[in-house]
Amino acid sequence: MALDIKLSEFEGPLDLLLHLIDKNKIDIFDIPIVEITDQYMDYLHSMEEEDLGIMSEFMVMAATLLDIKCRMLLPKEVNEEGEEEDPREELVQKLLEYKLYKSLSYDLKDKMDNASGHFFKEQQLPGEVLLYREPVDTQELLAGLTLEKLNEIFKSVLRRREDKVDPIRSRFGKIEKEEVSLSDKMLEMKAYAKKNRRFSYRSLLTKQSSRTQMVVTFLSILELMKMGHIHVDQETLFGDIQVEVLDDPDTWKNLTEFSEE
Repeated sequence: MALDIKLSEFEGPLDLLLHLIDKNKIDIFDIPIVEITDQYMDYLHSMEEEDLGIMSEFMVMAATLLDIKCRMLLPKEVNEEGEEEDPREELVQKLLEYKLYKSLSYDLKDKMDNASGHFFKEQQLPGEVLLYREPVDTQELLAGLTLEKLNEIFKSVLRRREDKVDPIRSRFGKIEKEEVSLSDKMLEMKAYAKKNRRFSYRSLLTKQSSRTQMVVTFLSILELMKMGHIHVDQETLFGDIQVEVLDDPDTWKNLTEFSEE
C-alpha cells in the first residue's frame, strides 16, 4: 500500500520542486539547478521539526540536487555516442512523469465527483422477455454429426478409464470375464430412458462399471438409433453428444432379439 508523503502542503519532494519551478516561471527543460537547489534547501531549513520518516525523502532529494549541482560545475560527461550528457536529464524525466500523473489524478477525482451524483435504476425486464429462449435450429446443430464422432467420444472415455487403472494392483487376483448380453443392455437402456428423456452420451458411458459394459452400451445406442427410438445431436465441434428419447420407451419392441457375435 502506498504511503502519502506530505510536508506542509506538499506531497513529496517532486511536488515541492514543481511548486518552485512554477513559482519562478522556470522552463522545466532548462532548470537553473543552483537557484532551485538553494530555494529547496531554504524551504527545508524553514520547516519546523517533522517526522523523520516523512523528512527522509525530502532529504534524499536534497542530496540529489546537491549532487547535480556539483556535476554541473565539472566538465560535462560524454556518452558512448560522443554526445554531452546533462546531469539534470533524469530529474527532468521524473518531474514530467509526476506532473502527468498528478494531472491525471485530478481528472479522475473530477470524474468520481461527477459520478457520485448519478444513480441508475436496476434492470427490470418483463417476464416474457426473461423466459424467452432463442429458437434452436436442429438442422444446423446436426450438420456434420456422424457415427465416427460417436466413436471418438467412446474411445476418449475408454482412454480415461484405462488411465485410472493401477498398473501394479491390476495384476493381483484373478480376473473373471463379465458376461454382458446386448439384449440385457437394451432392456437396461429402456429403463434408463424412462427416467431420462434427454441425457449425455459421455455421462452414460462413464457410469458403466467395466470396459465390456461400455462396449455393449455403445452398441445398444447404435441399435436404438437405427430403430428410430432415440436421436443424437452435438452442439459444438468435439463437444459432448446429447441423446434424446423420441417416443415412449414402453412402446419399444423386439429388444431381446439381439445376440453377441
